[in-house]
Amino acid sequence: MPILQVHQVSKQYGGVKALEQVSLTVEPGEFIALMGPSGCGKSTLLNLLGAIDTPTHGDIRLDGVNIATLGDNELTRIRREKMGYIFQTFNLLSTLTVAENVALPLALIGGLSSKTLQHRVREALEQVGLAHRIDFFPAQLSGGEMQRTAIARALIHQPRLILADEPTGNLDSENGENILSQLRALSTHSGQTIIMATHSPEAAAVTTRTIRMKDGRILQDESTPP
Repeated sequence: MPILQVHQVSKQYGGVKALEQVSLTVEPGEFIALMGPSGCGKSTLLNLLGAIDTPTHGDIRLDGVNIATLGDNELTRIRREKMGYIFQTFNLLSTLTVAENVALPLALIGGLSSKTLQHRVREALEQVGLAHRIDFFPAQLSGGEMQRTAIARALIHQPRLILADEPTGNLDSENGENILSQLRALSTHSGQTIIMATHSPEAAAVTTRTIRMKDGRILQDESTPP
């Protein structure tokens, strides 16, 4: 079964059409780049897929469930359990350590012992090469380290779907390449589905599929050459 099925989805804000009759199917393990100029609708689509916003018209099915019809409580549960988010601005809490920021998704889900939680946090930070920064605060990190912390936080609860909004936009080329390599490895080796909004052709080149958008519509949808 596809992890996502989007059928004739439109989104309006007042009289402005942000998306118009968008349809697509996403299979498990795909790494997809959403590309297009600012205002083309890619961030709006990302927010709808992540159940952060709801469509004006159309259906969005995650694992066969139409999330467009669910209430706030059920959407919150789905976001916590099935989705991970990587933001361009990192969205780390400045008063929490790296470990505490990364632990947040699991703490919200609950049900784990303190020992298990600490083990999962260290494991996630080792995966992104940040175990040596576990007790640091965000202000003590470089931009690349903050983004890797955000990735660890997005991955710690092992979500089926990872949504990334310009994850390399605030990074230098070396850190950006490292982040993209980590995301590609997650798709290839862990089977997690990643949808990434980006302006960068270099970022899109590491994905398995590129969807180009303009004026709230999909113009082109094609597999990325290996």
